[in-house]
Amino acid sequence: MASGVILTREIVNAPPNVATPEFFAETARSLAESSRGSITCTILEKEDCERLGMGAFLGVAQGSELPPKFIHMKYTSPVVTPGKTQKRVCLVGKGITHDTGGYNLKTAGSMIELMKFDCGGAAACFGTMKAIMALEPPNLELSVITACCENMISGKAYHPGDILTASNGKTIEVLNTDAEGRLTLADALLYAQQNIPNLDALVDIATLTGACIVALGTEYSGMWTAHDDIAARLDSAAKLVGERVWRMPLAPEYREGLKGKISDLKNITGGRWGGAIIAALFLQEFVKKEVPWAHLDIAGTVWNEKQSMATGVPTRTLVEFVEGIARG
Repeated sequence: MASGVILTREIVNAPPNVATPEFFAETARSLAESSRGSITCTILEKEDCERLGMGAFLGVAQGSELPPKFIHMKYTSPVVTPGKTQKRVCLVGKGITHDTGGYNLKTAGSMIELMKFDCGGAAACFGTMKAIMALEPPNLELSVITACCENMISGKAYHPGDILTASNGKTIEVLNTDAEGRLTLADALLYAQQNIPNLDALVDIATLTGACIVALGTEYSGMWTAHDDIAARLDSAAKLVGERVWRMPLAPEYREGLKGKISDLKNITGGRWGGAIIAALFLQEFVKKEVPWAHLDIAGTVWNEKQSMATGVPTRTLVEFVEGIARG
């Protein structure tokens, strides 16, 4: 577990000119190569994502000179207990390697210089995969999916007012280019459900909203799920390893504000209130009801301001959670 936390922290601590989308792809390949065959690694290039119709992810990525990388690592346990069902878990991490906010530019005081930590969700997924590879829990298939890109400003960048089409055909009106993480996660969540059947748990991890920091501060990660079993498992895992999560409501009263007038959805509601809940509800639009899904917002817990370094959150929680699912 320590080795996984260290990898998470090293990735988040790295400057954004080092921890690029290609860096994530190379790190994934390296993990696969060191796994003695237990991890496979698939890297989808821009052309592959275009073929799959990932318009939400590619819309965010199009402003950068660096090509996006869509990464899928899969760990298959070399140990299978006779008579036990193999468990399938997928972790989806937000992998924005630097976030300027796009044309809704982050201004002074918005921590733009720290937006290298916007890849914290993807980094935690990589750290979890490294730990699981070493721990070798039996009867487990663990997938890690990260849609990695920068959110930049250029003549090619997406604009406020653009309409993007996700890989399931849903259209999204972009009212704020700084609400980009949910766009990349939409296509990543869809890919997970299309390519991994019979999931026992699907968890996305993201530095998604400043609103979560306002609500819960820097000690608690926000958790949203409609599945009580998944909530209980995540809460128990966090307590066991000394991290903190707090379950927040998937308030249906706020869903109406996401409906678009010229699109299926808007990426923000335009109001000031309940921003972290709105973001979770947006993601829920891309997850089938029967899939046991949870969303973790780690915007407040990913970084220790006093020490000026990454915390490694929530790698410990995820490792314990995944092992718990494998145990049954």
